[in-house]
Amino acid sequence: MFAARLQSFGERLALVLEDGRTLTYAQLAQRADDVYVGAAIPLGALVAIECENTLASVAAYLGALRNGYPALLVDAQLDEQLRRRLYDHFDVSHVHDSGGNWISLGRPAPEVHPDVAVLLSTSGSTGSPKLVKLTAANLDANAASIVHYLELGPEERPITSLPIHYSYGLSVLNSHLSVGATVLLTGQPVTARKFWDLFREHGATSLAGVPTIYSMLKQLRFERMELPSLRTMTQAGGRLGPDMTRWFGELAQSRNQRFFVMYGQTEATARISYVPPHKLPEKIGSIGVAIPGGKLEIIGEDGNVTSAFGETGELRYTGPNVMMGYANDVEDLAEPDALNGVLLTGDLAMRDEDGFFHIVGRIKRFIKVFGNRIGLDEVEMQLRDDGYDVAVTGRDDLLVIAVRGGNEDTKDKLTAHASARYRLHRSAIRVHAVEDFPLSTAGKVQYAELLAALCP
Repeated sequence: MFAARLQSFGERLALVLEDGRTLTYAQLAQRADDVYVGAAIPLGALVAIECENTLASVAAYLGALRNGYPALLVDAQLDEQLRRRLYDHFDVSHVHDSGGNWISLGRPAPEVHPDVAVLLSTSGSTGSPKLVKLTAANLDANAASIVHYLELGPEERPITSLPIHYSYGLSVLNSHLSVGATVLLTGQPVTARKFWDLFREHGATSLAGVPTIYSMLKQLRFERMELPSLRTMTQAGGRLGPDMTRWFGELAQSRNQRFFVMYGQTEATARISYVPPHKLPEKIGSIGVAIPGGKLEIIGEDGNVTSAFGETGELRYTGPNVMMGYANDVEDLAEPDALNGVLLTGDLAMRDEDGFFHIVGRIKRFIKVFGNRIGLDEVEMQLRDDGYDVAVTGRDDLLVIAVRGGNEDTKDKLTAHASARYRLHRSAIRVHAVEDFPLSTAGKVQYAELLAALCP
């Protein structure tokens, strides 16, 4: 396990913090262990870590891995009501807050399967009670695959442009710590001057981003920035438009840099596929090929693997980074591996004649907004509980809410409510007042028809 080997890198620099302080790998290992010394938490008890991109959160996470505590990683900025509901749902007994303090919730620890190392919510913004169960082997396997295809080594200096409670951001941390690299740890957004000051002062070599981050970079006139240390850019967390993909790919090529377009899911610990940069110009829109150690296949309607080029079916991934399964309630925490390394992604895809895969649609009802997966059914249920008669649909980077019988005042209030509850910018939310929802003969909302009508 990479976390157990931190001290093997000794005096190599592990972290550079926003204020300029640094920690060696030996110091980071000690700091991680110290988080649990004297905490009086039963060994193996489930702990919740309220995460920010800070030393306190990173140390608590690594300490949990090193000392055998299954850890639920939670966004420290998650709405308090949603956070409490999550803790109650899974009988969380101890919480490590963003200030580095332990809080006992005064309940006995639930039974958790000994292989569970990390629990991640399937939808960070809604505090989904559906958790992904990841093992130490999952984390190690995915980190090793990323190290392989990104060709990472101890000379790398990634900057944390993504939150560590998010599987993509966590994978950046894991993969680089596994090779003795130096992580520039910051919670500053890419729009902040402090982010770029840290980037330049300490020579960041790589930058990771979801589509929204790349849109921001283009608005910031990224092509004019002097970033001589930058060697690699990676993109995942949703589909980046063809024009933007081409623009960043060409910019990277002109600077002798690499731009990796990638695809993944929390259920696969983070990464599933990537497009090799030299293939990007001819494979715009593709999710690429499986990561090292993994396999991608198309499953036809008959349930069998199809080898025909251009045929659409559900994308199936097989690899050692596939989760144990979901935990929908506290009893599921103790259940053994249910998937045996095989994941049906819920995405419809096809394979081209070169063996590259292309996503053409989704089976499940979720979207990605600012790189964060949003469960549309969850949002709809929660807004209805809040008293709104709604049907919820959308597409990547746009949450669309239809409210029945509403007016302009209702639309404004609902937009503000959804923005605050899910911490989404208003630009990512579109509320429409409708007389009724399109229904099937069975009385079910026709979400595709609704989306087409509201956002043609």
